[in-house]
Amino acid sequence: MADDETPDRTPVPDQQPETTVVTSGRSEGETSLAPVLYPTSTFAFESVEEGRRMATAVGAERFYSRYGNPTVNAFESAIAELEGADAARSFASGMGAISAVVLGLCSSGDHVVAQRQLYAGTQLFLQTVCPRLGIDVTFVDGTESGAFEAAIQPGRTMLVFAESPANPRLDLVDLDALGAIDRATTVVDSTFATPLGQNPIAHGVDLVVHSATKGIAGHNDATIGVVAGSEDLVAWLWGFAVLHGANASPADALNAHRGLRTLGVRLAHQTATAQRLAEHLEAHAGVETVCYPGLDSHPQRDLAVRQLRTPGGLLTFDLAGDAETGRRFVESVRLAHRATSLGGPETLVTHPASTTHVGLTPEEMEATGIGPGTIRVSCGLEHADDVVADLDQALAAAVREPSTRDRAASGG
Repeated sequence: MADDETPDRTPVPDQQPETTVVTSGRSEGETSLAPVLYPTSTFAFESVEEGRRMATAVGAERFYSRYGNPTVNAFESAIAELEGADAARSFASGMGAISAVVLGLCSSGDHVVAQRQLYAGTQLFLQTVCPRLGIDVTFVDGTESGAFEAAIQPGRTMLVFAESPANPRLDLVDLDALGAIDRATTVVDSTFATPLGQNPIAHGVDLVVHSATKGIAGHNDATIGVVAGSEDLVAWLWGFAVLHGANASPADALNAHRGLRTLGVRLAHQTATAQRLAEHLEAHAGVETVCYPGLDSHPQRDLAVRQLRTPGGLLTFDLAGDAETGRRFVESVRLAHRATSLGGPETLVTHPASTTHVGLTPEEMEATGIGPGTIRVSCGLEHADDVVADLDQALAAAVREPSTRDRAASGG
């Protein structure tokens, strides 16, 4: 190869997604192997005409970082390639991405269909903010065949919103059925799956959303969301996002892009640990149910095999007992951490009823399948033996006879 020639970095045909996470998002001619940080808020331009062009272009890289930034755009390019999308737009958080999709596509008088099995932040946004703006929302059971389609109001429904696997019980939505809906824009929050677990756009879904804070960034050092889809839809959302202002910072985009490059090996390890832990917990006398798509006992196992490349690193289980049992378990872990995020290097345990879904009413929790003993586990990168041993000792502490202190704390 001559000194002045640039290597051809075009992806090879049928390149595996675990390779694409490493090769994607690299600018042509850029020799830095690491993502490059452009921390600037604004860029100088040569002429009035150049300024006009960048001020009116979608995703201009070197104008003003609310419009676009090379570091942010590189991350967006990587996500778009991984999702099989034309384009992507990133935001300051997963909720920033979700709110931009809803408010960017819907107006007063419009209608949204969403599933009940949702992250509570999304649910609360849909049932509190949307009605205040004159946007009606109908909630359906996302696991029920035909439920989304049946709830569509012709001429009014602008958006059909799904989350799969859903938080916290990993309920699945049939993506082929969702993608077949042509009377509204369809959206899937695919945070739990990551782009290596599934690609909703390949099933006909219009937009895919991620809280990239989680498995994509993967190191608990970035807060960022992203939406991917067709050129037209992302351009429309870009125009709204510039005014909305919840754009991703270059530093968070760099951390997310850097984390993305190790997603394949991280997810493989986390999945192996989750599978072993799920099988172990399923045989434990102190556990009533285990929800994990990799188990034959998962009620949607056939669907999981059909549309998930990997069951992932998260599982949820129900302890036999009451809220005190759940509290004792969470407060007894030693290796794992009590925290509400997921997808990072540390194993995390969460009690949804008191944290992620605490804003829901008891009736809403029951409809979502969350009980006082429901526990969500995000498996990290520790050795699986140590994770299993830690949860075993926490289970032993949780199901023991309550002490005097425990009875006093519970008012008993």
